[in-house]
Amino acid sequence: MENHKETTTTTGTTAPAAAKVSPAAKKSLLIISCIFLSIGNCGGPLIMRLYFIHGGNRLWLSSFLETAGCPIFAVVLIILYFHRRLTGNHQNNKPPTTIIHMRPRLFFAVAFIGFLTGLDDYLYAYGVSRLPISTAALIIAPHLAFTAFFAFLLVKQKFTAYSVNAVVLLTVGAAVLGLHTSGDRPAGESEKEYALGFVMTVAAAVLYGFVLPLIELTYNKAKQEITYTLVLEIQMVMCLFATIFCTVGMIVNDDFKAIPREATDFGLGKTKYYVILCGSSLIWQCFFLGAIGVIFCASSLLSGIIIAVLLPVTEVLAVVFYKEKFQAEKGVALVLSLWGFASYFYGEYKLTKTSKDNTQSSQQSTELTQSNYLSV
Repeated sequence: MENHKETTTTTGTTAPAAAKVSPAAKKSLLIISCIFLSIGNCGGPLIMRLYFIHGGNRLWLSSFLETAGCPIFAVVLIILYFHRRLTGNHQNNKPPTTIIHMRPRLFFAVAFIGFLTGLDDYLYAYGVSRLPISTAALIIAPHLAFTAFFAFLLVKQKFTAYSVNAVVLLTVGAAVLGLHTSGDRPAGESEKEYALGFVMTVAAAVLYGFVLPLIELTYNKAKQEITYTLVLEIQMVMCLFATIFCTVGMIVNDDFKAIPREATDFGLGKTKYYVILCGSSLIWQCFFLGAIGVIFCASSLLSGIIIAVLLPVTEVLAVVFYKEKFQAEKGVALVLSLWGFASYFYGEYKLTKTSKDNTQSSQQSTELTQSNYLSV
């Protein structure tokens, strides 16, 4: 672990090697990460909006809940630590098993990303508190374009015709959804509050579009082997500092004192109030774990694409649970999103197949050259 090993991902992005994760295990991990990301990306906004609809109004508390479930990963890391010890990872001239893999340099970088995440949590919570889910989701969707832009700048993301097509289709899908945002302002909300919610949500999209490639850049510059255990440590530290950022906001805003009073007045009752708070914390952890898992297994661009393609799913769920209108434009956006998603993965399939064919051709050429040499 002294040297910084690098490999090239299927997207062309240079990323640290994870020698302890086999290709098959990495593929399984990618699938699991996509499932977690789907649960968090669709469920997080819905449960957050549920809090605001029924009388909740603490913005810093909502921001806090997006990352407050991070201690659960300490339990997972402890289990992995004892698993490594039991499997004899400390034997055969290997270095002693340590419970903490993260080095100070990486720790401070991740802590900085954590503060940025905390700020992004607040911006997003503000937007969701002022806008319907369908509107907030369509405004946040163009973060894919910001992710692509910052990925190009920070990690030299290489684009194929298929990935560019996917970005364009998904961004156009979000723009189509924006054709019918008029008339969806919640009752009793001023135009100024609605406009501010709009601006805050756009800012959240830009900032998270920057954070995803920044995490990938951190992997690349870590100067240590990036294993999944280390990814979990990164997740926990990042969310910990985001939570600290939001906790300061809660203290300044007296949110801790207001929680019991708000629970008593909550529209669904006191018990469901606390269930919603706990559920929100767990669901948002699924989002962050899934997002960094996808970056670990593939790239920040793929993470952004999955988030964008789940936009129509969130739209449909908002229609089902909150009776929001489903105009024809949302159906068009769904088709465009699925088309963009398919385009991206078809491009990845072709790139992988071409790389495999080139490798096989090279091996056959080498074998033929050796055979001719031996026959001479």
